[in-house]
Parts: sequence; C-alpha cells; structure tokens
Amino acid sequence: MPKKRNVILFIQDILEAIGNIEEFTRNMGFKEFIADKKTRDAVVRNLEVIGEAAKNIPDEIKQEYSEIEWKAVTGMRDKLIHEYFGVSNPIVWETVTNDIIIFKKQIKVILERENETKNQ
Repeated sequence: MPKKRNVILFIQDILEAIGNIEEFTRNMGFKEFIADKKTRDAVVRNLEVIGEAAKNIPDEIKQEYSEIEWKAVTGMRDKLIHEYFGVSNPIVWETVTNDIIIFKKQIKVILERENETKNQ
C-alpha cells in the first residue's frame, strides 16, 4: 500500500499552480486571455490541479480554515473536468484575477502553520 502523501505537498501543489497561473496571465487583459487558447488551456489545467490538491486536504484542516471556500475550489475543478465544453471564460478570468489572490494568501498561512507544526 503506498504511503499517504503529506498534506504539505498538496498545499505546495496549490501554490505552484497559483504561481503558474499568475505567470501565464501576467500583463494580460480579458481580451488577450480569450484570444490565447494555449494560455486558457494552461490556466484551466492549473485550476484543475488546485481543485484536485484541495480535495486531498484532510477535513480537519478544512474545518480549521473554514474561511476558505473549499467547496467552491473543488467544485470549480469538477466543473472544469466534467463540463469542459461549458467552461465559462468570464468565470475563469474572474477566478484568476480576483479569487486566486485571496486564496493564495490563505494557502500560504496554512503552509506556514503546517510547517511550524511539523517542526515542533
């Protein structure tokens, strides 16, 4: 049976995917985003990674950080994966330009606290 993956690794996956999204969309407006299929696909893929990693965060951590909209994060992943033909570019862009910034700060706090706990 494979060893259970440490929660810190899932948190790092989320932060890496957020960093990728920030890099891919830097200095880009909505019109440029819509016109650039490669960037849209790359952003959607990284949102899927974020959602999948979030699904693997234990419930006790999700409860401890209940200010994070975990269901929205994992729900976005489900919608992107299962309804790929109906992906709303305006919703993806809203997520990228507004929600990700807040989520990144929240995830960094979790990472810091989990690292502190691990090192005690």
